[in-house]
Amino acid sequence: MAVFHNFFCGASLVGFGYLFGAFNSLESQPMQAQVEDQDLPSKEAVKKIKTVQSELKGAMSILQGENRYRAAIQNYNAFAISVGGIDAIRDLESGRGVDPETFAGLYADQATDEVAQDLGRDEQGRLTYKGRVIRMYSTARLKKHFELRKKIEDARN
Repeated sequence: MAVFHNFFCGASLVGFGYLFGAFNSLESQPMQAQVEDQDLPSKEAVKKIKTVQSELKGAMSILQGENRYRAAIQNYNAFAISVGGIDAIRDLESGRGVDPETFAGLYADQATDEVAQDLGRDEQGRLTYKGRVIRMYSTARLKKHFELRKKIEDARN
């Protein structure tokens, strides 16, 4: 009788396991990532960032009026603004390289409509503009821009 009892208990456990698995009755629900405020910095930091963004857009407008700023990417280019302006379209046309933010923006599909129509890829998957591979500024040119940024930071009104 003990053998029958053990067999019955084992078969019952296997049967219940099969039924629960077949009907997904114990299946856990998939977790959803919460995109709420957890992904954002503190409220204080967000407030400061918004202020900086507003100031950058104001400076961009002034630089555009002075013909010192021409973007190849959507929105604004903080690097170009911080160094007193860059003509990213001219940089693309020259084939001598673009600033880091333009470079990243182009690879992140943030090109302006004007630029996007002339973008492509070469056989190695590199981004091209009018058939020429897009490169970042040379180290020497980057250093000049960072020096200019420092001069602007140190300038007195």
